[in-house]
Amino acid sequence: MSRAAKIALAAWIVVLVGFAGWVVADFTRDDSGAPAIGGPFTLTDHNGRTVTEADFKGKPTLIYFGFTYCPDVCPTSLLLMQTAVEQLGEGAEQRINMVLITVDPERDTPAVLKDYVGNFGPTMIGLTGTPEQIARVAKEFRVYYRKVESKDGAPYLMDHSSIFYLLDARGRFVRHFTHQSKAEDLAAALRPLL
Repeated sequence: MSRAAKIALAAWIVVLVGFAGWVVADFTRDDSGAPAIGGPFTLTDHNGRTVTEADFKGKPTLIYFGFTYCPDVCPTSLLLMQTAVEQLGEGAEQRINMVLITVDPERDTPAVLKDYVGNFGPTMIGLTGTPEQIARVAKEFRVYYRKVESKDGAPYLMDHSSIFYLLDARGRFVRHFTHQSKAEDLAAALRPLL
């Protein structure tokens, strides 16, 4: 390898290391290295009330981003959330916030969400907002989503990340789970937070 190639390679490595350091710094909240996931938001619940992240403090919170027209992954994920909370015993649903934040505010009005979240227990909360509000909260939680038009005239779908976010009673990120996690794992993570 020529001297010029070695210098170029060394410079490229320095740039990559610097970028990696910036990414790590950008994704951490404090000196503990906790991921900077979550943050302030203002949305509308399934009863038409304005809520903020402060309304969920005082209880651990499980948040899932999805949409009501989702054919399979979202309902399966919300059922997983409900099952995990039920495994914690009678009354657990009153001590845990279970939240669905839509990534499809165009169709998921409060009324649509109210009908939908009722299928997953009486305490499930559905949140919607303007497209801008949803974009902000999705960015805070590092959620990917995008509208996918169908090719055969069927209603559009939303491509989105399928992750549960567990927050403690102070609203701080604890950990995440995928939709392939087991209810027992979610329950085990929730138990010490109660």
